[in-house]
Amino acid sequence: MVDEAVDFVNRNSRHSTIIDDKGKRADRDEYPLKAVREAILNALVHRDYSIHSENVPVRLEIYRNRLEIISSGGLYGKLTLDALGKVRPDTRNSALANILELLHVTENRYSGIPTIYHELEKAQLPPPVFSVRHGEFVVTFKSKIAQVYDMPASGVGAVHEEQVQYSSNQADSVEERLLAFCAVPRSRQEIIAFLGFSRYYSMSKIVQPLIDDGKIALTLPDKPKSSKQRYVRK
Repeated sequence: MVDEAVDFVNRNSRHSTIIDDKGKRADRDEYPLKAVREAILNALVHRDYSIHSENVPVRLEIYRNRLEIISSGGLYGKLTLDALGKVRPDTRNSALANILELLHVTENRYSGIPTIYHELEKAQLPPPVFSVRHGEFVVTFKSKIAQVYDMPASGVGAVHEEQVQYSSNQADSVEERLLAFCAVPRSRQEIIAFLGFSRYYSMSKIVQPLIDDGKIALTLPDKPKSSKQRYVRK
Protein backbone atom coordinates (compact mmCIF):
# COMPACT_ATOMS: atom_id res chain seq x y z
CA MET A 1 0.00 0.00 0.00
CA VAL A 2 2.77 2.44 0.90
CA ASP A 3 4.65 1.94 -2.37
CA GLU A 4 1.51 2.22 -4.48
CA ALA A 5 0.38 5.31 -2.57
CA VAL A 6 3.73 7.03 -3.14
CA ASP A 7 3.53 6.07 -6.81
CA PHE A 8 0.04 7.59 -7.02
CA VAL A 9 1.32 10.90 -5.68
CA ASN A 10 4.26 10.82 -8.08
CA ARG A 11 2.02 10.11 -11.09
CA ASN A 12 -0.55 12.78 -10.28
CA SER A 13 1.71 15.60 -9.13
CA ARG A 14 3.78 17.80 -11.38
CA HIS A 15 7.51 17.97 -12.11
CA SER A 16 9.70 20.92 -12.95
CA THR A 17 12.97 21.07 -14.87
CA ILE A 18 16.04 22.60 -13.23
CA ILE A 19 19.16 23.70 -15.14
CA ASP A 20 22.26 23.91 -12.92
CA ASP A 21 25.26 26.22 -13.29
CA LYS A 22 26.96 23.70 -15.59
CA GLY A 23 23.97 23.56 -17.93
CA LYS A 24 22.88 20.12 -16.82
CA ARG A 25 19.17 19.40 -16.76
CA ALA A 26 17.45 17.68 -13.84
CA ASP A 27 13.81 17.02 -13.04
CA ARG A 28 12.44 18.04 -9.66
CA ASP A 29 9.38 16.43 -8.06
CA GLU A 30 6.62 18.72 -6.89
CA TYR A 31 6.84 16.99 -3.49
CA PRO A 32 9.94 15.05 -2.34
CA LEU A 33 8.90 11.42 -2.41
CA LYS A 34 10.86 10.51 0.70
CA ALA A 35 8.82 13.05 2.67
CA VAL A 36 5.61 11.79 1.07
CA ARG A 37 6.47 8.20 2.04
CA GLU A 38 7.16 9.17 5.65
CA ALA A 39 3.86 11.05 5.90
CA ILE A 40 1.93 8.09 4.47
CA LEU A 41 3.67 5.67 6.83
CA ASN A 42 2.89 7.91 9.79
CA ALA A 43 -0.76 8.08 8.72
CA LEU A 44 -1.06 4.29 8.48
CA VAL A 45 0.89 3.50 11.66
CA HIS A 46 -0.59 6.14 13.96
CA ARG A 47 -4.19 6.41 12.75
CA ASP A 48 -7.16 5.34 14.87
CA TYR A 49 -8.10 1.71 14.13
CA SER A 50 -10.94 1.56 16.65
CA ILE A 51 -14.45 0.40 15.77
CA HIS A 52 -15.47 4.03 15.26
CA SER A 53 -13.17 4.54 12.28
CA GLU A 54 -12.01 1.10 11.14
CA ASN A 55 -13.75 1.47 7.76
CA VAL A 56 -12.56 5.02 7.15
CA PRO A 57 -9.57 5.09 4.75
CA VAL A 58 -6.49 7.23 4.90
CA ARG A 59 -7.02 9.84 2.18
CA LEU A 60 -4.51 11.41 -0.17
CA GLU A 61 -5.89 14.58 -1.75
CA ILE A 62 -3.93 16.43 -4.42
CA TYR A 63 -4.94 20.02 -5.15
CA ARG A 64 -3.41 22.62 -7.42
CA ASN A 65 -1.38 24.16 -4.60
CA ARG A 66 -1.06 21.45 -1.96
CA LEU A 67 -1.06 17.78 -1.01
CA GLU A 68 -3.08 16.66 2.02
CA ILE A 69 -2.68 13.32 3.82
CA ILE A 70 -5.64 12.75 6.14
CA SER A 71 -6.01 9.97 8.71
CA SER A 72 -8.59 9.12 11.36
CA GLY A 73 -7.93 10.14 14.93
CA GLY A 74 -6.35 13.28 16.30
CA LEU A 75 -3.14 13.42 18.27
CA TYR A 76 -2.69 10.57 20.72
CA GLY A 77 -1.86 10.98 24.40
CA LYS A 78 -0.52 14.30 25.68
CA LEU A 79 1.26 15.28 22.47
CA THR A 80 0.54 18.75 21.06
CA LEU A 81 0.92 20.01 17.49
CA ASP A 82 3.80 22.28 18.52
CA ALA A 83 5.70 19.33 19.99
CA LEU A 84 5.51 17.12 16.88
CA GLY A 85 8.96 15.91 15.90
CA LYS A 86 10.55 17.45 19.00
CA VAL A 87 9.60 15.03 21.77
CA ARG A 88 9.03 11.30 21.98
CA PRO A 89 5.28 10.80 21.45
CA ASP A 90 2.93 8.23 22.89
CA THR A 91 2.22 5.45 20.38
CA ARG A 92 -1.38 4.60 19.61
CA ASN A 93 -0.58 1.33 17.80
CA SER A 94 2.62 0.12 19.44
CA ALA A 95 2.34 -3.47 18.16
CA LEU A 96 1.96 -2.29 14.56
CA ALA A 97 4.88 0.14 14.96
CA ASN A 98 7.07 -2.66 16.37
CA ILE A 99 6.19 -5.06 13.53
CA LEU A 100 6.94 -2.55 10.78
CA GLU A 101 10.23 -1.64 12.42
CA LEU A 102 11.26 -5.31 12.65
CA LEU A 103 10.30 -5.82 8.99
CA HIS A 104 12.40 -2.75 8.04
CA VAL A 105 9.36 -1.06 6.52
CA THR A 106 10.02 1.86 8.85
CA GLU A 107 13.44 3.07 9.92
CA ASN A 108 14.32 4.57 13.28
CA ARG A 109 11.18 5.17 15.26
CA TYR A 110 10.22 8.80 15.86
CA SER A 111 12.38 9.89 12.88
CA GLY A 112 9.47 10.34 10.44
CA ILE A 113 8.56 13.96 11.13
CA PRO A 114 12.19 15.20 11.35
CA THR A 115 12.79 13.48 8.00
CA ILE A 116 9.77 15.25 6.49
CA TYR A 117 11.07 18.64 7.67
CA HIS A 118 14.55 17.88 6.33
CA GLU A 119 13.36 16.70 2.91
CA LEU A 120 11.05 19.67 2.40
CA GLU A 121 13.77 22.10 3.42
CA LYS A 122 16.24 20.40 1.06
CA ALA A 123 13.68 20.76 -1.75
CA GLN A 124 13.29 24.46 -0.85
CA LEU A 125 9.63 23.96 0.01
CA PRO A 126 7.70 25.44 2.96
CA PRO A 127 7.64 23.30 6.11
CA PRO A 128 4.71 20.90 6.53
CA VAL A 129 1.53 22.09 8.18
CA PHE A 130 0.03 19.76 10.81
CA SER A 131 -3.55 20.19 11.94
CA VAL A 132 -6.47 18.33 13.51
CA ARG A 133 -9.84 18.76 11.79
CA HIS A 134 -13.04 17.04 12.94
CA GLY A 135 -11.13 14.30 14.72
CA GLU A 136 -8.78 13.70 11.76
CA PHE A 137 -5.04 14.36 11.59
CA VAL A 138 -3.98 16.30 8.49
CA VAL A 139 -0.51 16.75 7.03
CA THR A 140 -0.29 19.43 4.34
CA PHE A 141 2.58 19.87 1.88
CA LYS A 142 2.54 23.16 -0.02
CA SER A 143 3.58 23.34 -3.66
CA LYS A 144 5.81 25.93 -5.29
CA ILE A 145 5.15 24.73 -8.83
CA ALA A 146 1.58 26.02 -8.57
CA GLN A 147 2.97 29.54 -8.34
CA VAL A 148 4.41 29.13 -11.85
CA TYR A 149 2.06 26.73 -13.63
CA ASP A 150 -1.69 27.10 -13.34
CA MET A 151 -2.37 23.41 -13.99
CA PRO A 152 -4.54 21.19 -11.76
CA ALA A 153 -3.40 17.67 -10.97
CA SER A 154 -5.71 15.08 -12.47
CA GLY A 155 -6.87 11.54 -11.89
CA VAL A 156 -8.85 9.56 -9.39
CA GLY A 157 -7.63 6.20 -8.21
CA ALA A 158 -7.86 3.62 -5.45
CA VAL A 159 -5.39 0.98 -4.39
CA HIS A 160 -6.82 -0.41 -1.18
CA GLU A 161 -10.40 0.53 -0.39
CA GLU A 162 -10.30 -0.41 3.31
CA GLN A 163 -7.27 1.58 4.40
CA VAL A 164 -6.02 3.97 1.73
CA GLN A 165 -7.99 6.09 -0.67
CA TYR A 166 -6.81 8.67 -3.13
CA SER A 167 -8.53 11.58 -4.78
CA SER A 168 -6.99 14.23 -6.99
CA ASN A 169 -9.31 17.02 -8.00
CA GLN A 170 -9.17 20.78 -8.43
CA ALA A 171 -12.54 21.25 -6.75
CA ASP A 172 -12.37 21.76 -2.99
CA SER A 173 -16.01 21.00 -2.19
CA VAL A 174 -17.05 17.59 -0.92
CA GLU A 175 -19.99 17.52 -3.33
CA GLU A 176 -17.88 18.17 -6.42
CA ARG A 177 -15.34 15.54 -5.43
CA LEU A 178 -18.12 13.04 -4.84
CA LEU A 179 -19.65 13.76 -8.23
CA ALA A 180 -16.29 13.11 -9.85
CA PHE A 181 -15.97 9.87 -7.88
CA CYS A 182 -19.44 8.77 -9.04
CA ALA A 183 -18.59 9.12 -12.71
CA VAL A 184 -18.92 5.32 -12.56
CA PRO A 185 -21.60 3.61 -10.42
CA ARG A 186 -20.59 3.33 -6.76
CA SER A 187 -21.99 1.32 -3.87
CA ARG A 188 -22.96 2.83 -0.50
CA GLN A 189 -19.83 1.43 1.13
CA GLU A 190 -17.58 2.86 -1.56
CA ILE A 191 -19.16 6.30 -1.12
CA ILE A 192 -18.95 6.18 2.69
CA ALA A 193 -15.30 5.13 2.51
CA PHE A 194 -14.56 7.88 -0.02
CA LEU A 195 -16.19 10.62 2.05
CA GLY A 196 -14.73 9.49 5.36
CA PHE A 197 -17.85 10.35 7.36
CA SER A 198 -20.39 8.18 9.14
CA ARG A 199 -22.94 6.20 7.13
CA TYR A 200 -25.81 8.43 8.29
CA TYR A 201 -24.04 11.71 7.56
CA SER A 202 -22.67 10.54 4.19
CA MET A 203 -25.97 9.25 2.85
CA SER A 204 -28.48 11.67 4.38
CA LYS A 205 -26.51 14.93 4.41
CA ILE A 206 -24.39 14.63 1.26
CA VAL A 207 -25.72 11.97 -1.11
CA GLN A 208 -29.47 12.49 -0.67
CA PRO A 209 -29.37 16.26 -1.43
CA LEU A 210 -27.48 15.47 -4.64
CA ILE A 211 -30.16 12.91 -5.55
CA ASP A 212 -32.88 15.48 -4.80
CA ASP A 213 -31.08 18.01 -7.02
CA GLY A 214 -30.93 15.52 -9.87
CA LYS A 215 -27.13 15.34 -9.85
CA ILE A 216 -26.90 11.69 -8.76
CA ALA A 217 -29.14 8.85 -9.96
CA LEU A 218 -29.90 5.42 -8.54
CA THR A 219 -29.23 2.43 -10.77
CA LEU A 220 -32.21 0.68 -9.13
CA PRO A 221 -34.68 3.51 -8.54
CA ASP A 222 -37.52 1.13 -7.68
CA LYS A 223 -35.43 -0.56 -4.99
CA PRO A 224 -33.71 2.27 -3.10
CA LYS A 225 -32.60 0.05 -0.18
CA SER A 226 -31.30 -2.84 -2.27
CA SER A 227 -27.85 -4.14 -1.40
CA LYS A 228 -27.10 -4.01 -5.15
CA GLN A 229 -27.98 -0.33 -5.35
CA ARG A 230 -25.40 1.88 -7.03
CA TYR A 231 -25.14 5.65 -7.28
CA VAL A 232 -23.94 7.38 -10.44
CA ARG A 233 -23.49 10.96 -11.53
CA LYS A 234 -26.06 12.14 -14.08
